[in-house]
This record gives sequence, structure tokens and C-alpha cells, in this order.
Amino acid sequence: MIIKLWFLLLLLLLSFLGKAQETSKRNVSDSLSETKASTTTISEVVIQSASRKMKLNDGNLVMMVSGNKDFKTSTHLLDVLRKTPGVSVDQEDGIFIGGRVSPAIFINGKQMVMSNQELQAYLRSLSPEMVESVEVNTNPSSKYDAEFKGIIDIRLKKNVNLGWKGNYNGNVYVNKLNYRENTFNISYHAGKATYNLQTGFNDGISTYRYHALQHLANTNIMRTNTYQKDQGKVYSIQAGADFAFNDKNRVGFNLRSNFRKNDRLRNGSLYAVDNNETQTIFNTISENPINYNQDNYGITADYSFRNKQFKIDLIGNYLSVKNTQADDFINRDAATTGILSYWKSDLLNKINIYIAQVDASQKLGNADWGAGIKYSSSETNNNIRYDTLSAGSQFIYDPVRSNIFSYKEKIWAGYISYQQKFGNLKLNAGLRLENTNSISNAVSIDSIVNRNYLEWLPSLSLDYTFNKSSEFSLSYSRKITRPAFSQLNPFRYYFSPLNYWIGNPYLQPSFTSQIKAAYRYRNWMTSLTIGKEKDVMARYPLYNPETNVLEYLGTNLPYRNFAVFETSFPVKITKWWSMASQVTGFYNYEFMPYLDEVFAVNIYNYELRLNQVFSLPKGYTVNVFTTYESRTGNSLYIIKPRYSIDISIQKSWLDNKLNTKLGFNNLLDSYDQRLEFRHKQIMDNRFTHWWDSSRLVFSLSYNFGSSDYQIKEIRKTEEENRAR
Repeated sequence: MIIKLWFLLLLLLLSFLGKAQETSKRNVSDSLSETKASTTTISEVVIQSASRKMKLNDGNLVMMVSGNKDFKTSTHLLDVLRKTPGVSVDQEDGIFIGGRVSPAIFINGKQMVMSNQELQAYLRSLSPEMVESVEVNTNPSSKYDAEFKGIIDIRLKKNVNLGWKGNYNGNVYVNKLNYRENTFNISYHAGKATYNLQTGFNDGISTYRYHALQHLANTNIMRTNTYQKDQGKVYSIQAGADFAFNDKNRVGFNLRSNFRKNDRLRNGSLYAVDNNETQTIFNTISENPINYNQDNYGITADYSFRNKQFKIDLIGNYLSVKNTQADDFINRDAATTGILSYWKSDLLNKINIYIAQVDASQKLGNADWGAGIKYSSSETNNNIRYDTLSAGSQFIYDPVRSNIFSYKEKIWAGYISYQQKFGNLKLNAGLRLENTNSISNAVSIDSIVNRNYLEWLPSLSLDYTFNKSSEFSLSYSRKITRPAFSQLNPFRYYFSPLNYWIGNPYLQPSFTSQIKAAYRYRNWMTSLTIGKEKDVMARYPLYNPETNVLEYLGTNLPYRNFAVFETSFPVKITKWWSMASQVTGFYNYEFMPYLDEVFAVNIYNYELRLNQVFSLPKGYTVNVFTTYESRTGNSLYIIKPRYSIDISIQKSWLDNKLNTKLGFNNLLDSYDQRLEFRHKQIMDNRFTHWWDSSRLVFSLSYNFGSSDYQIKEIRKTEEENRAR
């Protein structure tokens, strides 16, 4: 019913667009003489030309945020990104563009230097009123790290008032359990010096459910159920100072730390019956309590020099991450509660990253030239020990599961860029060179892998402006994606006693070449991206019919071809009702050798979004945001369709210093992910992931102080994105 309603609204919208276009053609001569936006009444529905909310910048979508009614009820910037064309945010706050690309996050043109948890907390601390615009770059040039297949650049509103300012943001998520987020920011600007402090505290409980139905090789039917309750606390603090000695020289420092503690209880069951489902084969229950801790420490120092047309920036970063995790795996017979098996694990993971980077630019005549050098050194050490309960009720070291793994990587990179404008045409060209030297050592399996490779990575873009209402862009780039440290680590990560995944230290980096065309006409944006990725990093299942164990292993696929088509357009129905629609189409052809066969399936799918905003009397704003994702998948799995509905209301108080928002996300609890294995002759398996994203949300934001000065932001590097 909801899907039908969505399509009826979309058809109504398209009908309005058609009528508006006909009306604009009939009144074009009258419109030229008007100085105000034209208004045409059609059957009691008033369609007005919407203010300009979107534009292209070097072929990238730029969405205005502050003052945009589409985001007025959004609780924070993550909520804004969910409604931004071409961007999606999953149930665990992972951000993606172009379907499956995890972008780097920039603030005011500089990349953030934070762990994933810190980054999410920071984005949640930003209200829509603090953000000028969001730029979505799905085809970055050679100026940026080759790892960046996409970039989201968040531009904050610029203010220069002296004095101090502060902000408090609090969010409460309520369903069966609840979770709370608190962020406090304060900064002081004293002319040539700026000091800032940010603290955060998040705590509460989140839940997750997993269900699988599998027809085993011996014709038995097995059901797997897992329920996970995660009680977590996160403390964060960062302090910084920025000094402007004069108009030419500026230096900044930033110190930060983040502490995360999770007590996770994962209960599950394995229930198997015969083919007729009349006789129980086995019924076991499992307990998996987990104690997890993460400590992050980071230091950033940067220096910038400006003299006429010459600019130079130097930056240094250090990041330290320490993870510890202790697990108990207890499996019992459901009827007798007797212990069938019991093992323990103790994990220690340490990551250290050092980075130094120099960027310079000079204007020569009508051309802008740029160049830069970057050096990064990353090292991760991992030790996991398993102990298994023996027949003598003693825990004995398990050498099969235990492992020690270390990984070291050094990267030298350099680039040169050129930009020049010829009338309405702008040309951007760049070439990046990256040399990677890495060594991985999996001690227990006696595997040492050395790699040393050099890659040339070009980029080119052409942008043409027809007039203020119309512009076109065409761009090309070649990118490299190195495996994340966790993808290389050959440790077992258990989901259930018979289900786990293992990293692969032999994984190769993948390379992507793509072309993107983008066109804007007023507020209507359309883009098409096509490309090919070689040595695609993927995970595949391996089923053992004798033990019924299902492993997920990492591998490199030969290649995949892909295409993404996106279009978005806002329409103002009346003075109090506006809509913004987004339509995205995906194509993926994945060439996958699997179990002595080759599977290659053409996948076509689409995503529809409709964002409706109602401006009501007394300053209330109501928002209804709906999404629909069609059936999709890859060469091995089918992913079933899903949809969601969010409703929220916003009101400002005390001269807009106090902002309150109340909403209900995933109103119908319809956004679980359901997958099914395509090839039943190999394995008949289907499973569902469910997150507690259906929840009531209350948000409160309060601004105080005398200054609106914009503090300097810090960067996050490619290596830190992979340290997860």
C-alpha cells in the first residue's frame, strides 16, 4: 500500500511538472518582463519556481543546506546526507555514494582526521543551520589521494565575530531500549588566536537480529537465530589552537582522544529438522558475551603560507588506535542445557599511522598550477588467542584458531595539476604517482607477503557553462583501492558457531577507471557515470557439507562493469507544500569465478526518494521522507526490495537559539535487509539482517555566546579510513 501511494505521488508530481512546462512555454514572453518569481494557478494547486538550491562545481553536485526547507526538520548533518541526492546512509551510519563507494569526508575543503566513531559523532553535532552547503564529488581528480573514489565536502557557514561561542546538541533515540548522544562545543576567537574545545558523551543500548534458513546437503533444514544487545559508552575530547601571525602565515595544532567501551551479549540458536520438518535433528543454543574497548589518540599540526598568487600548505598527522576484545563462545544442548563446546578468545590490535604532506599552487598567467608530495607510514599488529575447553574441564591453547598478524605499509605520492578557463569552458587536468611498499606476516600460517608497486593515476575534466541556468561537465579518473587492514587479517570473526569470516593477506588492490557526465538545468540535476573496476575485492561463501560450517572468505574478482544514473528535481506545489524527488538507477556486471564455475549476472536496480516539506502556521515545519529500493544483489546473492518512511516536526524558540525536533524514523519497521543465494544447486540459503532503526527521536540544540567565528577544521587521511 505504501509503495502504491509513493508511485501515485510521483505520478502526481510528474503531472504537475508537465503542466508547469506547458504553462512556462505559453508565458515565456511575459516571464521575461517580470522581476519576481512567476506564479501560475492550476486547479487550486499553485506551482512556483523554486529558489536555487543546487548547482554544479567542476561537475559535482552542490546542495545548499542552511535556509533550505528540505532539511529544516533534520536533526543533524547525517540526517541531511540521507536526503542529499546521490548519498545514502545505512542503519549503522555508514555513508555511501554511487551505490557502494565509501567517500572521504571534508570540512571546508580539508579532510577530517578522526576515527569512524568520532566522525559520526562530529557530523551529529552539526545542525543544518551551521552548514552552508554539501558538495558530492563522485569523480575526484588526481589532486586527491588515489584511494578517494568519492568525496563529500561540507562547507560550514563563515563568521568572523570576536569573542566566544558555544553549542550543545543532544539526541535521544527511543524504542524498546534507548540511546543518548551529547556534544558540547566551545571556541574563543581573540583576533590572531583561536582556541576550541569539543567534548562528547554517548551511551545507551542498541539491538540487532539475524535470521537464516538453510537447506543442508543432507536434506535437513537448519534455522539460525541471533539476537545481539550492545550496551556502549563513548567518551571523546579534542582541543585545538589556531594562530595567524600575519596575513601570510598561519599555524594550527589539534589534540584529540576517543574512548569506546562496549559490553555486547549475543544469544543464538541452531535448530535443525529433517526434510519433512517432522523430526528434530539437533537443537542448540549459544551464548557469546563480548567485552570490547577502543582507545584513540591523535595529533595534527599544520602550517600555511600565502603570498599573492602563491600558496603552500604543510600538514603532519599521527594516529594511535588500540583495540582489545574478549569473547566467550558457549554452546549448549537446548533440551539438557549441557555444554557441547566452549572456547574463549582474547584479541589485541594496535595501529600506528604517521603522515606528512606538502601542497603548493601558483597562478601563472591565466593558468593555475599545483603540485604536492605525501608520505605515509602505517603499521598494525594483531594477536588473537583461542583457548578451548577440553574433556578434562581445562582450557587448552587452540593453535588452529589462534594467530599473530602484522602489516606494514609505506606510500610515497606526488601529483601535478593544471587548470585554465577559456571563455565558458574550463579545463582541469592532473597526474598522480603513488608508490606502495608493504609487507604482511601471518605467523601461524607461515605466510609473508611483500609488495612494491608504482602506479600512474591521471584525471581530466571539462566544464562548460551555457548560462546561469544551464551547465555541463565531463570528467575521467583512474583510482586505486588498497585493502583495509581488517580485510587482510586472517583471523576468524564469528557470527554464530557455524558462521564466520576470515581475512585474506594475499588480497591485491583494485583499480577503477570511470567517466562521468553531469548536467544541470536550474534545479534539475542529472548525471551518468560508467566505469570498470579490475581486481575487485569481494567476499564469497564456502559451505562445508560435512560440518555444516559456512565461511566467508576474501578474494579478488577479475573485473566488474558498472553504471550509475541519477536525477533529482524539486517542485514547490504551494507556499506551504514543497517536494523534492530523487531517482537513481544502477547497473552492475560482476565476473565471478566460484567453485570451478563462472557466474556473471547483469544486475539492474533503482532507488526512489520523495522528500515532502509542509510549512505550517506558528513556525512549525513537518517533513515526510520516503525511500524505496528495488530488488538488487550481485552474481551470488539476491537482495530483496525494501522501503522506509520517516516523519518529523521542527520548531525554533528564543530567537532561534533553541531548536527542538521530534520525529519517528522507519515508521513501519520495514528497512531490514533480506538476502537469498541465487544458485540453489550449490547452496540453498537465505538470511535477514535487522537493526533497531525504527525509533522515536527527540533532538535539542542550543546556541550561546557572543561569537560566530568559524574554527579551523582538521583532516582525515586515506590510511585512517582503512584503519577499521
